[in-house]
Amino acid sequence: MMKIITIAQQKGGVGKTTIAAHLAVALKQRGGRVLLLDIDPQGSLTHWHSLREKRFGVGYTGITFNNSVGWKLNITIDQSKNKYDYLVIDSPPHTEIDSKAAIRVADLVLVPMQASPTDVWATSTTLDFIAGEKKLAKIILNRYNPSSKTAKEVISDVSNLLPSYLGNRVAFSSCFMHGITVVEAEPNSQAALEVRQLTDAVLLALRDGN
Repeated sequence: MMKIITIAQQKGGVGKTTIAAHLAVALKQRGGRVLLLDIDPQGSLTHWHSLREKRFGVGYTGITFNNSVGWKLNITIDQSKNKYDYLVIDSPPHTEIDSKAAIRVADLVLVPMQASPTDVWATSTTLDFIAGEKKLAKIILNRYNPSSKTAKEVISDVSNLLPSYLGNRVAFSSCFMHGITVVEAEPNSQAALEVRQLTDAVLLALRDGN
């Protein structure tokens, strides 16, 4: 049965699109059949995939990609549920109608957050909506510095954290601008290790449902 993973956060600029792309490719590397869906009107993920097609060729990117709007989600799911193992959805910020629709269909909602007070405050609104829909939510710490005492203090009372994080690394953005990911370009790097650990944590959350 296809598992649906929605990346959602009402605050912009937290790395939703980068995480969606990296997670999709990492799941593909695990042997999964992956559909990556962009429902954010900004279209950053769509642009990333177009760069990927130029690099690898149309139909040879390793993942299936589509862009759509939230009200078509159920149609997309019905057409895809027997073809793919994972559907990864990059949703728009601000908890808009499309974002809410993507949360409602999810098996797991990943909420990217940086270790700053404004991110913590913004994240609470997203988490409240997810809880109201009785969906499983996990927070991903992005651009995180584990040696920062301030960062640790900011997140000290945050629950639902995945036991992994993505660091503040240039590799993520530099690979993204060329239509690839760190697990492809720099598979032995610390950044790639973090992506693989994140993928492990996501798969465990999907398996256990908590």
